[in-house]
Amino acid sequence: MIKLPILVPALALTLTSLVFSAAAEEPKISTFCRYVPERADDFAWENDRVAFRAYGPALRGGAENSGIDCWLKRVSYPIIDRWYAQDAKGRSYHEDHGEGLDCYHVGSSAGVGGTGLWLKGKREPLETYVGHVIYESTRERSRFKLTYECEIDGAIYKEEKTITLELGEQLFRAHSVFFRNGRIAAGLPVCVGVTTHDGRAASFFNRNQGWIACWEKFEDSGLGTAVRMAPGNVREIRQVDSAQPDESHILILAVTDERGAIDYEAGFGWTKAGALTGRSDWEAYLATHRRPFPSG
Repeated sequence: MIKLPILVPALALTLTSLVFSAAAEEPKISTFCRYVPERADDFAWENDRVAFRAYGPALRGGAENSGIDCWLKRVSYPIIDRWYAQDAKGRSYHEDHGEGLDCYHVGSSAGVGGTGLWLKGKREPLETYVGHVIYESTRERSRFKLTYECEIDGAIYKEEKTITLELGEQLFRAHSVFFRNGRIAAGLPVCVGVTTHDGRAASFFNRNQGWIACWEKFEDSGLGTAVRMAPGNVREIRQVDSAQPDESHILILAVTDERGAIDYEAGFGWTKAGALTGRSDWEAYLATHRRPFPSG
């Protein structure tokens, strides 16, 4: 006869351990950001819907500059650490293994939301970032600063870009302050843009609402990208078509205020993530997304 009093506690202990083990391993929804020295000084950030990366000092002098990359995630939990670790072991994040992938090409373009100067009728990016500071990385919000610096036509330009990404948002917020030769650069012509991937993406905009956008196909999915600025700060929307790779964009042209600053939002929506079903959904999102920008 089996003595249940001896076996039942052991069985209960085993089942309890399995429950606690499963709970401990379940990924938690949160925003996240970090410096990634093991992958050429990337800086990456994400929330439950979108993920991005900027290029750092190790890539300075190469094709990459201040352009921003999209990581197309389709799970709500953080993937940055997972994808970098898996890629280092030979499981490429350029292929979708169930969580999404990086299929978005940036190269020397602005990517989605990359800034630059607007000098002599063209975009002049400030190279890769040279410094970073993390202010906050919590469940609800990640906030950090990337510093860019570059010499252009004999002058030293610097940009201090503070980025904030909150849980549940498709767009990150950026506050950029520009300097010229160590001084605040008020009235500086600047641009913020989205690559059209050499014209393969359809571009469109709403001047009255202050946004520019692209829609493009990636195999069996669609991707909407965008930049948004307070309409009163948009000086011009410029479509740039070029025969040179990575130079075709839709851009917002603006001028820095008396503090040398501009404020904008940038981000994306991916159909495989379930955020939208097509271009009309992306346009509707941008038309109704009206978070106020800071003033003064």
